[in-house]
Amino acid sequence: MLCTKSGYRSLLIVLMLVLSFSAAAAQDEKKKDDKEKSVKKELTGKPVMWREPTDLESRNLLLGAGGDQMKPDISRLTFIEQKTGGFSTKYRVRDAKGNEWIAKIGKEAQTDTAANRLLWALGYETEIAYLVPKAKIEGKGEYENVRLEARPANVKRAGNWMWENNPFMNAPEFRGLKILMVMLNNWDMKDDNNEILAPKGDTTGEAELRYIISDLGATFGKTGGFLSRSRNKPSDYVKAEFIKKVNGDVIDFSYSGKNQKLFEGITVADARWLSNLLKRLSDDQIKDAFRSASYSAEEVDLLAGEFRERINALAKLS
Repeated sequence: MLCTKSGYRSLLIVLMLVLSFSAAAAQDEKKKDDKEKSVKKELTGKPVMWREPTDLESRNLLLGAGGDQMKPDISRLTFIEQKTGGFSTKYRVRDAKGNEWIAKIGKEAQTDTAANRLLWALGYETEIAYLVPKAKIEGKGEYENVRLEARPANVKRAGNWMWENNPFMNAPEFRGLKILMVMLNNWDMKDDNNEILAPKGDTTGEAELRYIISDLGATFGKTGGFLSRSRNKPSDYVKAEFIKKVNGDVIDFSYSGKNQKLFEGITVADARWLSNLLKRLSDDQIKDAFRSASYSAEEVDLLAGEFRERINALAKLS
């Protein structure tokens, strides 16, 4: 039986539809498999965000959490790979000791480092990070103000924690952390910037899970929309309003960054908890946080002076 041209054409269309449906079904199945593979097992262990800083008054904010012993050896920095995503250029590098770091280059390198120091001083879990005023990365070039963030071989990054769903929702340290974010003018309040750090190879389920804010680059400017916000701009930071008013026991902060609802319902009691820590910081320690980020002497005075003003504003509330 002979087929007409129109018959062949119809048959071809049917075959093409069958093949396309089959391909779509196979793709859907692959996506389902990939999704199932990517689902991580529920983390077990003790969540930790903050520890009582009994030595707060003597903490060295020039060196931070890693101290002198963790400082990178920048006599040789070998490029491993480029990291994608985020505002800043980032490379994974290996130093002369063989330790790996994430090198952040650009405007956020300084703010990330200074904010990291202040959180660590108050007892919060943080990255181990250092600001290198000048660094040469083999195969990439020479850069100024490079933040090097440690990637220890015995630590795994176990995923992101969420601002609106975590083990510390009603804990004073979590509510205090939110106040700190306003004090720093961190307008980039998204879950992607938060990390859970866990020890590699642990099978006991009893290890500590360290909840940190890994990216603090969008700080020390002013909060606002896409066109009005800024980062690493001391002149904006000192001009920005911190607290609008207090309604009864609830503080109304002057914050217009991302996730504004996070700052609703914070009370004078929350401010008192944080204020009791902040007042133990000396002016020299606060300045060291900014000196560690290679700010000029004038910028150190501006930023440290404004941060002290915000500490005093909290103290007046409590």
